[in-house]
Amino acid sequence: MQICVLKNNEMKKFEELKTLVSSLEEDMDKFYNKQNGAAGTRLRKAMQDMKNLAQEIRTEVQETKNKEA
Repeated sequence: MQICVLKNNEMKKFEELKTLVSSLEEDMDKFYNKQNGAAGTRLRKAMQDMKNLAQEIRTEVQETKNKEA
């Protein structure tokens, strides 16, 4: 039961990560094609958020893997 709950939580985080990636497309275009500095700032912040979210997922995956072993 606990593993099922963790998997649902991980799937929510993974969906959040996918949503964050797809939301960056406009800022990527604005920064790289239109040289919009504010878009670059938003892009850097979002990339840091992605890094932190990915680390949370990695940690929870490792903990789950260790519990199963």
